[in-house]
Amino acid sequence: MSDVPENNAPEQAAPTEGTPSPAAQNTSVPAPVVPVGVVERTDTSPVHKVPSQGLFWGTGRRKTSIARVRILPGEGKILINKREVDKYFTEDLDRKAVTAPLKLVDALGRYNVFINVKGGGHTGQAGAIRMGVARALLAADNRCEASLRDSGFLTRDARRVERKKYGRRKARRRFQFSKR
Repeated sequence: MSDVPENNAPEQAAPTEGTPSPAAQNTSVPAPVVPVGVVERTDTSPVHKVPSQGLFWGTGRRKTSIARVRILPGEGKILINKREVDKYFTEDLDRKAVTAPLKLVDALGRYNVFINVKGGGHTGQAGAIRMGVARALLAADNRCEASLRDSGFLTRDARRVERKKYGRRKARRRFQFSKR
């Protein structure tokens, strides 16, 4: 018999104190797999920077409209979907609905209001904005809750369009009846 090891593998030298063992060297993490055609975003900074101090949020809903409202202390600028109120709403009633909570608590010239609204028509959007502005004002100052609630600006109007039924022309309207 000979003194050769049976597994026929060359002997490895024992690692010294400063070098890692061969088993520790093989524990590498595989690189993440990115599908072909997908571009990873390297810049993680936000698109626009808004100061968090003095920023108040409010969400309003009416029919199928949803409005996200941000208010900041400022000179009284109101933007709806990056457009002025007068350019966005053509009806005077809708413009008054947007500014009504601000007028009620005497904050019309004290805050800049930035609104994103989607869904529904112009009346539903105006009602959603009114509720969102009222909720943002409530977040900014709790003392105005009583006046906003008494005016109905914090109450959700849950009315929606009634669904159409089969055998009818609309929800309740019947088809025209002909006797002859």
